[in-house]
Amino acid sequence: MAQAPHYQAPRKIECVVLDWAGTTVDFGSFAPTQVFVEAFAEFGVPITLDEARGPMGRGKWDHIRALCDDPAIAARYAAHHGQAPDDAAVTRIYERFMPLQIEKIGQYSDLIPGTLDTIATLRAQGIAIGSCSGYPRIVMDRVAASALAKGYAADHIVAADEVPHGRPFPSQALASAVALGARDVAACVKVDDTAPGIIEGRAAGMWSVALLLSGNALGVTHEQYLSMPETEREAARERIGAALAPACPHYMIDTIADLPAVITDIEQRLQAGEMPQTCAPRAIGTLA
Repeated sequence: MAQAPHYQAPRKIECVVLDWAGTTVDFGSFAPTQVFVEAFAEFGVPITLDEARGPMGRGKWDHIRALCDDPAIAARYAAHHGQAPDDAAVTRIYERFMPLQIEKIGQYSDLIPGTLDTIATLRAQGIAIGSCSGYPRIVMDRVAASALAKGYAADHIVAADEVPHGRPFPSQALASAVALGARDVAACVKVDDTAPGIIEGRAAGMWSVALLLSGNALGVTHEQYLSMPETEREAARERIGAALAPACPHYMIDTIADLPAVITDIEQRLQAGEMPQTCAPRAIGTLA
């Protein structure tokens, strides 16, 4: 009688699934947030950039719904329109948001420094590059085309409107892993700058990596980031790390430039028998 096959835990990373805005492009994640401000303003409802950043990481309709559920924003909407924002109102804002986003996406398309070197390092190790975003496909195509012109192309892209449920559900990360032929989710890494994207990786059974300083939470340009004193950066790491800790990332690093060291550490943990579903997170700054 033939011996039954037995499970073999992975010992090497096969696939990394990267977010876009705040992770590989658009340092500070300004493209979606600024357009939310402008879209709400067209409906007579002022919102701040900080308010717009609050639900970041979700699909854009869900993001607008979350903003409209904020009591302060809902009150402003009701004061202007005479009623609370229902789903039909959310859809009207979304339908205005989308053409604005398409129009302005090119203004925020620069690659985050370190992206190309990190991608080259991962590919040299035989690691496939998946990607997913809160953007729908019509926007994602423009983001990807702009990135390609600057030298970056993911091996597979999953847009928010191509799965039944967006983040924090695991659908997009899993779709990338399946498309790229990953043999085990424990051989996959999800990288994101928002809590929903970090939870997405955890829910998919992957290693989950949080970016602290290049994305939505810090919300500054690369030039502003470079000019920050190290004491200010360290304070930001602690503040943002504490805010993202409930999402339970395995690692917290500054930017994508720090990712190769994380991959090395994960592979050492895999070879020691650790798995992402059970192992503890590393401390902030362990690999910085």
